[in-house]
Amino acid sequence: MVEFTYTLKAGEGLHARPAGSFVKKAQSYPETITIAKKDQKVDAKRLFSVLKLQAKAGEEIVISVEGANETSVAEQLKSYCLSVL
Repeated sequence: MVEFTYTLKAGEGLHARPAGSFVKKAQSYPETITIAKKDQKVDAKRLFSVLKLQAKAGEEIVISVEGANETSVAEQLKSYCLSVL
Protein backbone atom coordinates (compact mmCIF):
# COMPACT_ATOMS: atom_id res chain seq x y z
CA MET A 1 0.00 0.00 0.00
CA VAL A 2 1.19 3.49 -0.88
CA GLU A 3 -0.15 6.55 0.97
CA PHE A 4 0.31 10.27 0.65
CA THR A 5 -1.04 13.24 2.55
CA TYR A 6 -2.52 16.19 0.73
CA THR A 7 -3.70 19.53 2.12
CA LEU A 8 -6.79 20.74 0.26
CA LYS A 9 -6.23 24.10 -1.40
CA ALA A 10 -9.48 24.58 -3.36
CA GLY A 11 -11.53 27.41 -1.88
CA GLU A 12 -14.54 25.27 -1.00
CA GLY A 13 -12.63 22.09 -0.17
CA LEU A 14 -13.79 18.72 -1.44
CA HIS A 15 -17.28 19.79 -2.50
CA ALA A 16 -19.37 18.23 -5.30
CA ARG A 17 -17.47 19.32 -8.42
CA PRO A 18 -13.89 18.51 -7.35
CA ALA A 19 -15.05 15.41 -5.47
CA GLY A 20 -16.85 14.17 -8.58
CA SER A 21 -13.80 14.83 -10.68
CA PHE A 22 -11.55 12.96 -8.25
CA VAL A 23 -13.97 10.01 -8.02
CA LYS A 24 -14.08 9.76 -11.80
CA LYS A 25 -10.28 9.71 -11.90
CA ALA A 26 -10.11 7.08 -9.14
CA GLN A 27 -12.64 4.91 -10.96
CA SER A 28 -10.34 4.78 -13.99
CA TYR A 29 -7.89 2.57 -12.02
CA PRO A 30 -8.45 -1.05 -10.93
CA GLU A 31 -6.51 -0.49 -7.69
CA THR A 32 -8.26 0.00 -4.34
CA ILE A 33 -8.18 3.71 -3.49
CA THR A 34 -9.32 5.23 -0.21
CA ILE A 35 -9.43 8.72 1.26
CA ALA A 36 -9.13 9.32 4.99
CA LYS A 37 -9.75 12.43 7.05
CA LYS A 38 -8.96 12.09 10.75
CA ASP A 39 -10.74 8.90 11.83
CA GLN A 40 -12.98 8.55 8.73
CA LYS A 41 -11.87 6.38 5.82
CA VAL A 42 -13.95 6.04 2.63
CA ASP A 43 -13.86 4.44 -0.80
CA ALA A 44 -12.52 7.07 -3.23
CA LYS A 45 -14.59 5.56 -6.03
CA ARG A 46 -17.94 6.40 -4.40
CA LEU A 47 -19.04 10.04 -4.65
CA PHE A 48 -21.41 10.06 -1.68
CA SER A 49 -18.75 8.50 0.52
CA VAL A 50 -16.22 11.17 -0.48
CA LEU A 51 -18.75 13.96 0.08
CA LYS A 52 -19.51 12.53 3.53
CA LEU A 53 -15.97 13.43 4.60
CA GLN A 54 -16.95 17.13 4.40
CA ALA A 55 -13.29 18.00 3.83
CA LYS A 56 -12.70 21.76 3.82
CA ALA A 57 -9.91 23.88 2.40
CA GLY A 58 -6.82 23.72 4.61
CA GLU A 59 -7.63 20.24 5.94
CA GLU A 60 -5.42 17.25 5.30
CA ILE A 61 -6.60 14.07 3.66
CA VAL A 62 -4.66 10.83 3.28
CA ILE A 63 -5.02 9.00 -0.01
CA SER A 64 -4.13 5.29 -0.02
CA VAL A 65 -3.63 3.11 -3.07
CA GLU A 66 -3.36 -0.66 -2.97
CA GLY A 67 -2.86 -2.92 -5.97
CA ALA A 68 -0.56 -4.01 -8.76
CA ASN A 69 0.49 -0.52 -9.90
CA GLU A 70 0.02 1.31 -6.59
CA THR A 71 3.18 3.43 -6.79
CA SER A 72 2.43 4.68 -10.28
CA VAL A 73 -1.26 5.31 -9.52
CA ALA A 74 -0.39 7.17 -6.29
CA GLU A 75 1.98 9.46 -8.21
CA GLN A 76 -0.66 10.13 -10.87
CA LEU A 77 -3.28 10.91 -8.21
CA LYS A 78 -0.88 13.20 -6.39
CA SER A 79 -0.31 15.18 -9.59
CA TYR A 80 -4.05 15.24 -10.20
CA CYS A 81 -4.67 16.60 -6.70
CA LEU A 82 -2.21 19.42 -7.29
CA SER A 83 -4.08 20.51 -10.40
CA VAL A 84 -7.67 20.04 -9.19
CA LEU A 85 -7.92 20.06 -5.40
